[in-house]
Amino acid sequence: MRPYARLGLLVVSAIVAGCATAIDESETAARAAAALKASFRPAGQAGLDRLEQDETQRACSLAAGKAPPKDVAAMIEQTNLATIRYPADGKLLGDWKNGERIAQEGRGKQFSDDPKGPVGANCYACHQLSKGELSFGTIGPSLYQYGKLRGNSVDVQRYTFGKIYNSEAFTACTNMPRFGHKGILSEQQIKDVAALLLDPASPVNQ
Repeated sequence: MRPYARLGLLVVSAIVAGCATAIDESETAARAAAALKASFRPAGQAGLDRLEQDETQRACSLAAGKAPPKDVAAMIEQTNLATIRYPADGKLLGDWKNGERIAQEGRGKQFSDDPKGPVGANCYACHQLSKGELSFGTIGPSLYQYGKLRGNSVDVQRYTFGKIYNSEAFTACTNMPRFGHKGILSEQQIKDVAALLLDPASPVNQ
């Protein structure tokens, strides 16, 4: 049985195991989702596909903001780990200067964005990356001196590339977007952001 099929069974089991109130809530959620879908239209870089949850998103929604059960979390991570596509050329790091631009670029995947325009990672919305940055979010951990603290081994490079590509492979129900899995960033963009985090010359590691 494929990982996503097993994850789907876990989600269904969680629903069936709930009480009548949970079923009522499920019906209410379905009606709310239908109302949302009816009220939206595709515009800019935002399509209606983002209203459709995959098995991972459904499982995390059932957790309602809390850590999912250990078996569900393990299946989520296993399922998403299988989706990571590492570069065929074996090169995991790109240009950190391009990575800096991508990290600071907040445009992308919004209804107001030009469909042909740039798509960034908007890393500073959730993380501190450099000492000189005056404004940054705190939803995610500080990444300042990320490479300086972890080193630049192949294992660290693979983890970093994979984490950016699909964060759910390492932390179930994380707030971090699945940049590669969802097609938000290209392979080269992920390489560049990974270089920003790991290159000794990057402002992240000063």
